[in-house]
Amino acid sequence: MPDASSPSAPINAQRLQRMMEDVSKFGGGPDGSMTRLTLSKEDGEARDWLGQWFAQNGFELAVDAIGNQFGKVALASSNAPVVMVGSHIDSQPNGGRFDGALGVIAACEAVLSVSERLKAENKLSACNFQIVNWTNEEGARFQPSLLGSSVFTGALDLDWALDRADGDGITVRQSLHAIGYAGKDKVEIPDALVELHIEGDSHLFNAGERFGIFTRYWGATKYRLAFLGRQAHTGATPMAQRKDAVLAAAYLIADLKDIAGQHGLDLHTSVGRLEVFPNSPNVVPAEAVLFIELRSGSPEILAEAERKMKIRIDEACAKAGVTYEVRSIDRRKAGSFAPGLVRLAETVAAQYGQTSRHLDTIGGHDAVAVSDVCPAVVLAVQSRDGVIHHPTEYTSPDDQALGTQILADMLYEIASKGLKAAQIGEAVE
Repeated sequence: MPDASSPSAPINAQRLQRMMEDVSKFGGGPDGSMTRLTLSKEDGEARDWLGQWFAQNGFELAVDAIGNQFGKVALASSNAPVVMVGSHIDSQPNGGRFDGALGVIAACEAVLSVSERLKAENKLSACNFQIVNWTNEEGARFQPSLLGSSVFTGALDLDWALDRADGDGITVRQSLHAIGYAGKDKVEIPDALVELHIEGDSHLFNAGERFGIFTRYWGATKYRLAFLGRQAHTGATPMAQRKDAVLAAAYLIADLKDIAGQHGLDLHTSVGRLEVFPNSPNVVPAEAVLFIELRSGSPEILAEAERKMKIRIDEACAKAGVTYEVRSIDRRKAGSFAPGLVRLAETVAAQYGQTSRHLDTIGGHDAVAVSDVCPAVVLAVQSRDGVIHHPTEYTSPDDQALGTQILADMLYEIASKGLKAAQIGEAVE
């Protein structure tokens, strides 16, 4: 638990842990794993559980057309500013239990604690709060990631997003109807967004620090690239006559690692998924689809990496005797989170004797998408050994409580004094 003796809006750490345990039942495995793919049966059950919690605690439920789930509590007049808090509850396959889910559960506990404190003080809030569970943050089942938040902000077209299909050809539209979350509610852009998340890296863990703030987010360029060869028998077809799509993929995958090495720590590259057709041990592959990611905090490095990748694609085709086609390209720009919210988090954390290490987020968060339309920030608590997207992902109950308490006190400060847009827009030193 936090060390301070008098938090502004004391959280209930036991209640927080019970909620984390409850939500982990939906898709959780005995080894600590979590498989709760977006819009799956497990995701639907977790959403139902969250909706019931909203109803039991006086929150008004809303679901928009892309399935984003909201719970709003009215603590001020209807025209007061709205501060949104939350994250996502979908997971990677065989992922961890804290990525995303902690942000949603912490939001529930923090907003409830602030509400209880204000009522105890007979104080009117300067804003209303809205908890959010975003659809398809992970991008594991449907691509691109940050789908729900990007539709919410208008960055992606709704119908285009609803038509995204998974590997079995099932669309977002069909999946929303299947679990009962094809919503029709209109939810307005908030005046600010605060998201709590596990760090998903080892900076805090290695430094022995418990709290950090993501102040900058990396950009990403994501290609779905198909190498196109010719199907043939792996035994009878002479090697010189083969047009092997997977061979071209192998060349490029190695080249992408080489490109990353040319830019040191400033570029990450990956091929996280490879789809092969017809995918038989006795058939030379006719098609290999690569899901390629280039990530950097520098727009210039990102553009240079893409230029180099295009050259290597041509070279891979020439060596393997195949062709290629680009199936899709998704781009996410680099940027910075709201300085005023960063300062507010620093001030609150200092009251608990905690440092606030400034961090880059290399992975995407929904707050990245939302930062295009309102001030936003992502707070970070330590993840043991920096593990994320793995069953051994772990954030201790004490660190969960610390992050949630800092979040609650930030929200209480905003509720007490109002959201000062001019301060939020100032630059971080």
